[in-house]
Amino acid sequence: MEIWYRSRVVWGVILILFYKTYLLNSVITFRGNDTGKLSRSDESANIEGDIILGGLFPVHQKGDDGAECGAINIQRGVQRLEAMLFTVDRINADPKVLPGIDLGAEVFDTCSRGTYALERSLEFIRASFANLDSADFKCDDGSEAKANATPRAIAGVIGGSYSSVSIQVANLLRLFKLPQISYASTSADLSDKKRYDYFVRTVPPDGFQAKAMADIVQLFNWTYVSTVASEGDYGQSGIESFQNEARSRNICISISIKIISNSNQETFDTAIEDLDSKKNAMIVVLFLRVEDARNLLLAAKRKKLYHRFTWIASDGWGMQDKPVLGNEDIAEGAMTIELDSTLIPEFDTYFLKLKPETNTRNPWFKEYWETVHECKFRGKSSKAVTGQEFKKNCTGQEKKLDVYQQETKVQFIYNAVYAMALSLDRMQRDVCPGTTKLCENMKKIDGERLLKEYILNTSFSDDYGAMVQFDSKGDALGRYRIMNYQKNPKTERYEYVVVGNWSMSLQLDVDRLVWSSGTAGVPESRCSEPCNFDQYKYIGKSGDSCCWVCITCQDFEYLKDEFTCEDCGRGRWPNSDKRDCHVLPKQYMQWDSVYSLVPMVLACVGLIATLVVILTFMKFHDTPVVMASGRELSYFLLSGCLMCYFITFILIAKPSTIMCAIQRFGVGFGFSVIYSSLLTKTNRISRIFDSARRSARRPPFISPKSQIVITCILILIQVLFTIVWLVIEPPGTRIYLPNGKRNEVILKCKTDDISFLVSLMYNMLLIIVCTLYAIKTRKIPENFNESKFIGFAMYTTCIIWLAFVPIYFGTLNSFQVQITTLCISISLSATVALLCLFTPKMYIIVFQPEKNVRRLTMNSASYNKKPQTTTSSILTNNHDAFSERIKLSVNYDQKFGVTTTAEKDDKEKDVPASSL
Repeated sequence: MEIWYRSRVVWGVILILFYKTYLLNSVITFRGNDTGKLSRSDESANIEGDIILGGLFPVHQKGDDGAECGAINIQRGVQRLEAMLFTVDRINADPKVLPGIDLGAEVFDTCSRGTYALERSLEFIRASFANLDSADFKCDDGSEAKANATPRAIAGVIGGSYSSVSIQVANLLRLFKLPQISYASTSADLSDKKRYDYFVRTVPPDGFQAKAMADIVQLFNWTYVSTVASEGDYGQSGIESFQNEARSRNICISISIKIISNSNQETFDTAIEDLDSKKNAMIVVLFLRVEDARNLLLAAKRKKLYHRFTWIASDGWGMQDKPVLGNEDIAEGAMTIELDSTLIPEFDTYFLKLKPETNTRNPWFKEYWETVHECKFRGKSSKAVTGQEFKKNCTGQEKKLDVYQQETKVQFIYNAVYAMALSLDRMQRDVCPGTTKLCENMKKIDGERLLKEYILNTSFSDDYGAMVQFDSKGDALGRYRIMNYQKNPKTERYEYVVVGNWSMSLQLDVDRLVWSSGTAGVPESRCSEPCNFDQYKYIGKSGDSCCWVCITCQDFEYLKDEFTCEDCGRGRWPNSDKRDCHVLPKQYMQWDSVYSLVPMVLACVGLIATLVVILTFMKFHDTPVVMASGRELSYFLLSGCLMCYFITFILIAKPSTIMCAIQRFGVGFGFSVIYSSLLTKTNRISRIFDSARRSARRPPFISPKSQIVITCILILIQVLFTIVWLVIEPPGTRIYLPNGKRNEVILKCKTDDISFLVSLMYNMLLIIVCTLYAIKTRKIPENFNESKFIGFAMYTTCIIWLAFVPIYFGTLNSFQVQITTLCISISLSATVALLCLFTPKMYIIVFQPEKNVRRLTMNSASYNKKPQTTTSSILTNNHDAFSERIKLSVNYDQKFGVTTTAEKDDKEKDVPASSL
């Protein structure tokens, strides 16, 4: 059966070669020279040599819309090709390897397609047909066809890159016993030596990679994961190896998705939706080609599934920028597998020195140069397969430093070429003893012997940290680096960070890992996740003990046992481990907070201003302005202001039984002192002028003592109310939970906010009555215009209190704002009284002392009644009353036909009148 299969393939290849060479009239011409070395210039990179190595590299990407080849493949293509040429140069310069023999190369582009690579690989087996009888071929003129030179056989092939390419090429090359060493193909299928017996690789198979990925999943105890694989040998064989490893470790696969080769956007959107439907599967294992990995991340971004998945990706993603470009936030936290390779500094020097005008052996280098530097060479169209046209001309001197980074497979290409060269060197020494030249036995190389006796037994150190050797299956030893895609906190840029390695066992630095949420917290991925410390297990009706639903305890509950949560109670909160409760710290106003500093500053300014007024009044106690102000009531007013300012510090202090009692007493008492005094004043003014209109009889209770007694009675009413309030609702403290927030405990006085407002109702009544009197007395004679200032004070006070009430009750859930509002409102009420009533007097006393005389504190007009000539003087026999009497002669004004005179009587008595 095997012989029959081989014969059919051989004849198939012969027919293909015949068709290409003769029917299409595309004869491949070989140039011979004196040395007999082979050279080619037909779309291949060439190095002339005595022994030729074939090469297959994806110089171009896959073409779209039916095109075989796409855009230039900058890193995986051109850089890998140049790595082979660089290694051949080094071998030729090494006197220890193949001395006296030049190693050559014939490198073709695969365009990342298996079928295209297979077609190009036919060029490697031409020598197998060199013994065909030329008599079988006739030219048009009847003569026999003769080749210009006998094609020299290819000793072996380096490549391909993709597993799908290598599999197709390996099926062909094995028929002609041509050894093949791949530098990047990792499909586990290629380890099958019954099918791919002439295939060897310097990279480990995906079976090792699958073990490394299974080790990662097992390390974090993820027992429920999803998988996504690309269609083809690489993805399917890789994910199959992982699934076998997962089953042996009791890891469940929630869903397994295959991405077909001709997938579109809808395919990836469906895949993401299927992944998202498995809510417990947070981990997604990927065996994808780089293009598929990028499209899957784009689909997740379209669905806005940020931080939903943690990706565990194979080396198809590795540490490439293409999958994550524009998908950084979706890819964050991904763990990727990358073959453990070392950069070769000499290759960097070699590659950066390459110039388009001198690098003639690589026919694609100019196209690479144009693409990288976005320019075009004169006389050559820069419209590549992408359709992009560059307008800038290339000079050939552009710098590559800013766009160059050594590709990770360079070391594996280096090792593949060296493995072939060292094997040929040992074979040459064995079959050509006594000479360093190419003997007859080496002109036609036995591929089977080269592979089995030399390549598979090759073992060497590449001087870059890698030990190159092959196992019985032709596979290299498994060596991987574990990468974590994370955001650099210093540069704010995303990058791959090495967090571990795998060489038959896993070594991982867990502390350096950053997960998809940008944190160090390990995600959970299980069919039934272990409940968090704050959750209890709920077993459903199914009774399946393996799967349960985790229900989170309420914030104020602690975990009594595995299946029960229990309330901690008011003022208590669960510990961080939810195993017990602790008493919450009580919050109250702090002296150093801005909510305290603002009202305290305002209160301090008010206290200082009030004390300045008091001291000024005491110093100018006997001056007309002070005496005309009603000294006793003025001192009452100032005392009330002091109390209002001082109460700010009581309200801010930490609540206690004493402090709460002082608060409840002080707020109402301070207000009652101010507004009782003002009410007494306005009432006195009103009664005097009402009485003067009716008769000349002196109204009762207008003496200073009477005013003091009236004020004290009004204040006493507030005191009695407060005492009753303190008896009915004793002072104390309480805890308050704002807006149902059980985790905040505020220490407040044991008083309802509504009852506090009721306690101020009496003061509100005083304010309203005072305001009414102020309105009533607003049109008294000009020199008695203190009533106007009282009116201003009361109007402003009403506005303040109207604004205070809704603000106070609207901020019940923010005790700091509430107390600050209360303090400021109290201080503003005192400040209004202070400014409106005492600023005019202080201005005269301090800045216009010349006006502080009795004649300017009295009305100097004469009151003469037109019908009758009566002058009424309201006098008292009592000296105290006389000294503070209102020296007024009142006649009705024009409205009542009255004029007023008082100056003469005032001079006779030489005492100040009380101007209210």
